[in-house]
Amino acid sequence: MSTFYLFEAAAGLALFQCDSVDETNVKSKQIQKQFSDFAQFAEVCHLKAFQPFISAEIALNNALAIHTGTVTQELVDFLSTNLPAVGKKSNFQIAISDKGLAAGLQQYLNLKSKMNEATAQVFRGIRTHFVDFLRNEDFKERDYIQAQLGLAHQVSRNKVKLDINREDKHVTQAISIIEQMDKDLNTLSMRIKEWYSWHFPELAKIVTDNRVFTRIVDTYGDKKNINDEALEAIEELTTDAELAKQIVEAAKISMGQDISEIDLSTLKDLCIRVLNQFEFRDNIQEYLKNKMIAIAPNLTALIGENVAAKLIAHAGSLINLAKYPASTIQILGAEKALFRALKTRGNTPKYGLLYHSTYIGRANGTDKGKISRNLANKCAIASRLDHFLIQPTEKFGVKLKDQMEQRLKFLTAGGELNKNTDIMDEVLAELKGEGLYFESEKQLTQKRQEVKESQIKKGCRRSRRRTSRITIRSSKKEEKSIQIIMIYKQYIKQKCYSQFNLCF
Repeated sequence: MSTFYLFEAAAGLALFQCDSVDETNVKSKQIQKQFSDFAQFAEVCHLKAFQPFISAEIALNNALAIHTGTVTQELVDFLSTNLPAVGKKSNFQIAISDKGLAAGLQQYLNLKSKMNEATAQVFRGIRTHFVDFLRNEDFKERDYIQAQLGLAHQVSRNKVKLDINREDKHVTQAISIIEQMDKDLNTLSMRIKEWYSWHFPELAKIVTDNRVFTRIVDTYGDKKNINDEALEAIEELTTDAELAKQIVEAAKISMGQDISEIDLSTLKDLCIRVLNQFEFRDNIQEYLKNKMIAIAPNLTALIGENVAAKLIAHAGSLINLAKYPASTIQILGAEKALFRALKTRGNTPKYGLLYHSTYIGRANGTDKGKISRNLANKCAIASRLDHFLIQPTEKFGVKLKDQMEQRLKFLTAGGELNKNTDIMDEVLAELKGEGLYFESEKQLTQKRQEVKESQIKKGCRRSRRRTSRITIRSSKKEEKSIQIIMIYKQYIKQKCYSQFNLCF
């Protein structure tokens, strides 16, 4: 039985015929040495047909099709013209290097494919001596390397361009920037407190918020300016009347040393830069919130945008997070503690990044593990809903959040708990009632087209109503003007008749 080898290269499609290959001893050193030499390998395997790609677009489509396991029309035509006729008495088989092509070849060409360790070794020899086989085709190694490089660049661009989860990359960068800015702002704020404490040491103990402290230093500078006259302005900065009074009283009896104008101006410049960083951090936080509502609305409604973004960033993407089981999500971010516990045979961690959520902080010490396990379960459900839903909605996340609140009450006071199936059925019933339930993307596109058509019809009706109103108003005005003219004519006639009678 003859064996044909289908080799998909960057330059084109090639078909090799190798009949005298000893598959039982293919791993032996003698056979591998034979495969490493082109002259000996050409005796065993020879090139039957080669079809180069005409354009780079065809090469890209072929590479993407092979990656997804689909058979292109070029491949079907190439194999049907160069292989023997397929029938009941056909005595050949085709070896492939990609498992995904097996089903397509069986469906379109009724070919039985072959793939094992022996064929892998033969493909390795073909890949090594492929340029030597194409010497007669005026094909050089430089051309083959250039074709490989160009195809690799095109495939990379296509994958980046068609990446469904490319929005996750922005979320990852945004949460990373927020975490880095929080560290930098804390460091700079502590530096401002230490610097200003030489002049007004009591202020750092009274005002604990870094942003408010920086505003007070930037606004007033010298503690002599903090007096009774500035009490109302300080209340606006601190939004607390008692705190403002404490600041004014502390400024009167402060034990700090005096500060020069040069030092104060430099400190104020630093305060201005830190306040700008605070505003920039708020803008990024708002951007992250809007982005997370669009990408993962259910996960955001459940645990908030910051914790949800940290989970997505740690997992790599929303798809990876949706693939994780609840047990993995529970300890996500505590890998070092987990492996340390496994190594020392200690207690494993109960939570990782989920510790930053409000649920674990509100739970009792003995119930934190239960709440984290339950929360990880809800996060797994929410992430899968966000990834697989055709029309994203946050209603599932709101219901899951209510379920977590019930769990907290149940652990403290007891009560009834809703099941996940009941909650899903409620949300699905709401979506069906509102006309937002779609089983496929076709239904969604049809619904959007219907909405557009209805809006166009409404616009046409409104324009018709406006034109009819305008015509009615104009007709009424014309009737009034005609009536006025007729009355005026009658008046003139009567007046003329009366004058005529008087004259005669």
